[in-house]
Amino acid sequence: LPRDLLFNSLLADPRWPHFSASYQRHLNNDRLENVGSATFGETFSFYRIGGPWGSLIEIGLQAGVFSIFDLGADSHDLVNADYIVALPISLKKSNFSAMAKIFHQSSHLGDEFLLSDITQERINLSYEGVDTLLSYYLPYGFRLYGGGGYLFDREPTDMKPWIAQGGLEFNSPGAWWNGALRPVAAVDVQSREESDWDADVSVRAGVQFENPEFLSRKLKLLFEYYKGRSPNGQFYLHEEEEFFGVGLHFFL
Repeated sequence: LPRDLLFNSLLADPRWPHFSASYQRHLNNDRLENVGSATFGETFSFYRIGGPWGSLIEIGLQAGVFSIFDLGADSHDLVNADYIVALPISLKKSNFSAMAKIFHQSSHLGDEFLLSDITQERINLSYEGVDTLLSYYLPYGFRLYGGGGYLFDREPTDMKPWIAQGGLEFNSPGAWWNGALRPVAAVDVQSREESDWDADVSVRAGVQFENPEFLSRKLKLLFEYYKGRSPNGQFYLHEEEEFFGVGLHFFL
């Protein structure tokens, strides 16, 4: 049971399992304006062995819950919850790493939100998929990654299957305030055949708190911006969504 991961978390990916709590201000949305987002999840490494050409290979488990709440409602209604579970296989050699996984995702609409908005039809959204991501660490704290995947056993069955993803991250080599705060930033871009390959852009930037004596995980305060099709499963057919936000995020 290794303590670290061969393929590190993607900082700006809206559906990367980790623990977080954030506030989002949605723009030009006739249903939601002030939104609370809570995520629960992690990637665990179970077994690691030596691979070809001096690499390392590990097998793990990835699971997460992604939920949003309408803070403008009297009881802060649960709006949407997405559930993800995956079996990843990762490889790392020097500055190069890769992850391939098979995963399941299902989406559920909150009961209180459904009762308050009878125009919103619940979609029985559920699918399995496979995807692969390649990552390379560049000088000066930069990381470049990209890949794609295919969805199968889809419901609704007319959902188009192909997806693509890429991004760039920055993890400052130096830290501020006597080494206590490390600047970080990332942009993640995803395109789906379902939305005619229009780009969904997620940007996050902020600081990572550095205190290994008290924090075994990486705690980050991040400001975020998103523009594209909704990452929340029940709203994937809606038009373009845009929001700003701020939150606390825990990563391994």
